[in-house]
Formats: sequence, structure tokens, C-alpha cells
Amino acid sequence: MSITGPLKTSVQLLRGSDPAIGPGKAMVLDAIERTGSISAAGRDLGMSYRCIWLLVDSLNADWCEPVVSARIGGGTKRGASLTDFGRELLARYRKLESDMVAAAEGEELDWLKAAIRSPGERDGHGDERAG
Repeated sequence: MSITGPLKTSVQLLRGSDPAIGPGKAMVLDAIERTGSISAAGRDLGMSYRCIWLLVDSLNADWCEPVVSARIGGGTKRGASLTDFGRELLARYRKLESDMVAAAEGEELDWLKAAIRSPGERDGHGDERAG
């Protein structure tokens, strides 16, 4: 969940300088939970298998317990799912995200939204502003 419009908020938790979880990794976890497969989650999100696998690998490496359990093999034993810890991590991340978005609403954010140019809007000198 994020505030939408010309100005957006998002929650990203870092482990050192590397993202441990943020909107992208949360979307990956949602897709794995929904599809039951890393490759299907990648197709659902328009991501390559390698890209989604690297995100899953980093999630499993960053946290104290595995987040995603992948089952390799033939037939019905193949697939992936969130571990109990992974479901708890995702639920707590979504709650934190929701709480932070609610906390961001108000006069300060309203002012910032009104003051920012829309994407592609020119600065009056013929140049687009750099972020």
C-alpha cells in the first residue's frame, strides 16, 4: 500500500545498505503465495525467473528464518510457498506499511503534493527537473 498521485510514499527496510524488504519484494511474496510457484509468480509480475529467484534468495538469506520454501521435483511436489515465518513477515510488513502511510497523511504531505510538479512537467526553462 502506498499513497498515490504525483507524490508517493513507500516503506523499505534496509539490512545495512541492502533492501531486506520493500514494496517489490512484498509483491514477489504475494505472487508466490497466490500462484504457488516462483516461475508462475515471475510470469504474473512480468519478471524473469532469474530475477525473481535472486529476490527470493536474498529474502531467505537476509532473515533469521527461511521466507520461501521451494520444492524441486516432478509431478505435484514442485512449487513454492511462503513459510510460516514468511507469511508472518509479509503480514507485519503490510501492517507497518499501512501504519506509515496513515501517519504520513496530513498537512505536511498535502503541502508537498501541491508543491511537486507532475512527471513530464517542464520547469519553465524548457528542461524537465531532475529528481
